[in-house]
Amino acid sequence: MIRKLLIANRGEIACRIARTAAEMGIETVAITSDADAQAVHVLACDDVVYLGGNTPEESYLRGGDIIAAGRARGADAIHPGYGFLSEDPEFAQAVIDAGLIWVGPPPSAIRAMGLKDSAKVLMQAANVPVVPGYHEADQSLDVLQQAAQDIGYPVLIKAVAGGGGKGMRLVEQAHNFAAHLASAQSEARNAFGNDHVLVEKFISNPRHIEIQVFGDGETSVHLYERDCSLQRRHQKVVEEAPAPHMPDAVRDAMGRAAVRAAEAIGYSSAGTVEFIVDGSGPLTAESFFFMEMNTRLQVEHPVTEEILGLDLVAWQLRVAAGELLPKQQSEIFTRGHSIEVRLYAEDPQVEFLPSIGTLHQLAFGPGLRVDTGVKTGGVVSPFYDPMIAKLIATGPDRATALQRLLCGLRLTQIAGVKTNRDFLIALLQHPEFVAGHFDTGLIGRDLSSLTDVLTPSPEDWALAALAAMDLPAPGPESALQGFTLFIPLRQQMILTCQDETKRLQVSLNGLHASVVVEAETVSLLRGAKGWCVVGSPQTTAIFAARKAYVFSAQTFVFECLDPLDRTALVENDGALVAPMPGLVKQVFVSNGQEVVQGDPIVVLEAMKMQHTLRSAKAGQVQQLKVQENTQVDAGQVMAVIIPSDQCE
Repeated sequence: MIRKLLIANRGEIACRIARTAAEMGIETVAITSDADAQAVHVLACDDVVYLGGNTPEESYLRGGDIIAAGRARGADAIHPGYGFLSEDPEFAQAVIDAGLIWVGPPPSAIRAMGLKDSAKVLMQAANVPVVPGYHEADQSLDVLQQAAQDIGYPVLIKAVAGGGGKGMRLVEQAHNFAAHLASAQSEARNAFGNDHVLVEKFISNPRHIEIQVFGDGETSVHLYERDCSLQRRHQKVVEEAPAPHMPDAVRDAMGRAAVRAAEAIGYSSAGTVEFIVDGSGPLTAESFFFMEMNTRLQVEHPVTEEILGLDLVAWQLRVAAGELLPKQQSEIFTRGHSIEVRLYAEDPQVEFLPSIGTLHQLAFGPGLRVDTGVKTGGVVSPFYDPMIAKLIATGPDRATALQRLLCGLRLTQIAGVKTNRDFLIALLQHPEFVAGHFDTGLIGRDLSSLTDVLTPSPEDWALAALAAMDLPAPGPESALQGFTLFIPLRQQMILTCQDETKRLQVSLNGLHASVVVEAETVSLLRGAKGWCVVGSPQTTAIFAARKAYVFSAQTFVFECLDPLDRTALVENDGALVAPMPGLVKQVFVSNGQEVVQGDPIVVLEAMKMQHTLRSAKAGQVQQLKVQENTQVDAGQVMAVIIPSDQCE
């Protein structure tokens, strides 16, 4: 039995592992960077080792120091979580060589599946179907182009190392191949230190369905499937189990193929065999193909736990300690349906660019399983993945699980950073998703409608005005605050939302208020849950860091302007600023160049992803302040775009 466990990770997965370890009576040791010194995962553990630094390279990727810390603190096992060092066979071997228990698959299995090209050769030998493609060592442009021609367009270029959509490009026509190849290799080189790629046939209307497997080194079982088809830039957004409209015969065939894959490499611990499935017609036993195997616990493992009533982390710890599989295949049954969404600090209106800052308010809706590593007052930093939480809803059937998830999301309140909350709500209500008939292209096809921004109503403006006044809660101690004789207290509020500024007149009379929004008067009443519009359902509005947040049809953020601050009312000067620290990878424009709204200006690399920053309006580039391969800080002006009619 493991006595003390070092968790070589951070964030929600470190908290998740610590929770199970505590339930099993296992002491835990956290590791932390300087940026995470006050993080939730540190508080969740019994002991902590401060590694220093901020970036992953300075902290969570220092394998030798992590192992030394584990030994110094008396740990007898290390759990890597996912990401960072979880699929590094050298780190796994070093843990074992140090006399510690490695909570994961054997290094040989990690190596076998670490490179997508060689893994496909292994799978073919194990009678696991693979996608037609080129998986050889020659990486010359001529050879790769000819391979793509032989396979037939469209093709997919994929980095042989890593995952998460990095180093992956879809090529639909031959004349685009060279440019897409160079881009994929550059991103793969930066993310994984390996620019080798493979080329595969692109499956039309693809679905991404994966099988959770678990082994003890001798035998393996499958824990059924998850559908992860809703993706953006090849990164999963929504996952569910079981997969919609999956015939039992196909489920059985896919499960048996996954077990063959695991047993072919002597697999131990939790792993996931990922398949690409041809969704252009009904699913059959001939319509799925091996993509890759993730030799770790997956981000989306909670939906599997929910439908099986199992704790996969507990299974990992027990098998790592030398126990056999807790259950055999005949003892594993599904029940109900579970759906998970990944709630991120990112801006869907600016190509989902990560949003950093302080979480002034973080409250999750009821009825959800919440796996998170942050709390109110915490910081989303520029150094790590900007995930806020995984929200999971489970029910006896898919419709119930979906309704619970939507309800919980709508009642989730986040202030301080931009999030994909509204995008997720729109996605979960998409007719194709509701019907269970969707593929990996859904988000890309309908992105504009999924990220459509609504206009705040007069009622939203009124609620924002009252929230921005930050009035004390009703009670005897506040009864005379703002007291006036005979007439209600009146106050002017100046708010800005979506580039529109309004002057609102607020009249207060006890628990009643009226707000004049342009020519319309909105009547409100203060109750136990705050202000509400008379005759309308309760809508939550909060005030934090001089911003009012109204959670109605969408999340509306109102800037509260000081009427004495003249600079606060000056219009945007056309500056394109860096939303976060990063490296300028590409510059598309030059001084004096005419651009239209949506034209790309620069590519900024941050958090190991490349983000294209585009012009918000038409005009002329008057000031270009950056060059390629230069570092910029958050808030730094990179270019200024002036309307053409204002240029000299």
